[in-house]
Amino acid sequence: MIALTAAQIAEAVSGTLSSTLDPETVLVHVTPDSREVVGEGTLYVAKPGEHADGHDYIDAALAAGASAVLAERPTQDADGAAHPAILVADAVLAMGALAREVVRRIREHSPTTVIGITGSAGKTTTKDLLAALLSTQGPTVAPVGSFNGEVGVPLTVFRAALDTRYLVVEMGADHVGNIAYLCDVVTPDIGVVLMVGTAHAGSFGGVENIAKTKGELVEALGPDGVAVLNRDDGRVAAMASRTQAPVVWFSTEESGAAAAAEDVAAGRASGLSVARALTADAEERPVFDLQLGADLDAPRHAVRAGLTGLHHAHNMLAAAAAAQAAGMDPADIARGLDGLGPTSRHRMERSERADGVSIINDAYNANPESMRAALRTLATLGRSSGRRTWAVLGEMLELGDARIREHTLVGESVVRLNISQLLVVGAGARPLYIGAMNEGSWGDEAHFVDDVEQAEAFLAEALQPGDIVLVKSSNGVGLAALGDRLAAADVTPSTASPSDTTKETRP
Repeated sequence: MIALTAAQIAEAVSGTLSSTLDPETVLVHVTPDSREVVGEGTLYVAKPGEHADGHDYIDAALAAGASAVLAERPTQDADGAAHPAILVADAVLAMGALAREVVRRIREHSPTTVIGITGSAGKTTTKDLLAALLSTQGPTVAPVGSFNGEVGVPLTVFRAALDTRYLVVEMGADHVGNIAYLCDVVTPDIGVVLMVGTAHAGSFGGVENIAKTKGELVEALGPDGVAVLNRDDGRVAAMASRTQAPVVWFSTEESGAAAAAEDVAAGRASGLSVARALTADAEERPVFDLQLGADLDAPRHAVRAGLTGLHHAHNMLAAAAAAQAAGMDPADIARGLDGLGPTSRHRMERSERADGVSIINDAYNANPESMRAALRTLATLGRSSGRRTWAVLGEMLELGDARIREHTLVGESVVRLNISQLLVVGAGARPLYIGAMNEGSWGDEAHFVDDVEQAEAFLAEALQPGDIVLVKSSNGVGLAALGDRLAAADVTPSTASPSDTTKETRP
């Protein structure tokens, strides 16, 4: 974080200093985790949580070298002396207020472009792509992993220095108003909306409220900003009427590209980012001609993705459009995207084992849309290679009353895509198994186990050389760790080719 005194932080967060904290104490690092205290200059945030209260770890943070504490109540050490603290009513809101002040000071110091990215799926991949592009142009800060909420966004801001040229912010939400709050913290110049799906539908109360919330990003943009919107998603496209900012469309569909070009010609949009001749290579990585500009006569640049899954073409186009809006040259964007792969873990992360088994770990997050996209990729890989495919699937969390129906529909999709083998993990995902069975998958094709340990033991016996295994669930289910263990399994190299061991289990 940029260097601030305790007094300056207290003023920014409307806090009060304890008598034991010197107002001139300089703080340069902020963390809500006592294990991440880096010594002198650290401000430890005593944040109450679902499972633990950060106030209980104040002594540990100070013992590790923290210089001060951001706390919601006065606390004392073992001798009864007050801890050196900035006292606030709400530690999380105080983090947001401090982040707002940091952004203000960075903007005051030097030109800075803030890009906000939201959507029901694809945020982290798009963030990674955009950060990789912009880092070639100047100092760039982007979230670690998927820091995208009321705590994660401030932590991203705190990593920025005064000379930060580009600040990329991922924005997640589970209630109406969440995105508006995050926009108030960082004041984005460019807003990217990827898609509206059914993730968190339970907490939102329906998909329309999801669309309402995602659109809060473009509503926060001023007339000098840029809204980057998915022309292929009707709910996202409708957000064009909710912003003062010029709109740049992105699209992978010919009809979407044509409509986007018409909007540009009519003055309803200022630019477009489209994929021409979109196909996939043998590893199901998108290949296309990237076209950026204000009309269909703009130059085209050949791009071959380093990401597995044709659905990533939308993420690439969104990153390209945002990079151009931030001032990057189209030819440089295309060169930067060419071959660019994932940088965050467990997003279609592919590993090849010595026995010829391929593991695709996409278990960081899951909703019905991302499940189907990953399954389509798995099915295509199986068809093109003749290899046996496995879908190892766990629960999609936070679907509310739609939980049973959505899991059932995904199970039906597994069968319709002709995935060779299905392993469903955990009681919460059992409707997925039932859906597959009812759609016509029975016998040796569909399997159910109670937990991750049973799944690991089952797969250790069932996998054959040449199999392609997709592991996918919501993060809280724990299948990401299963995918890691499967990829790292101590296996004997196979001399057999995939075709030697592959058998079709469904007519």
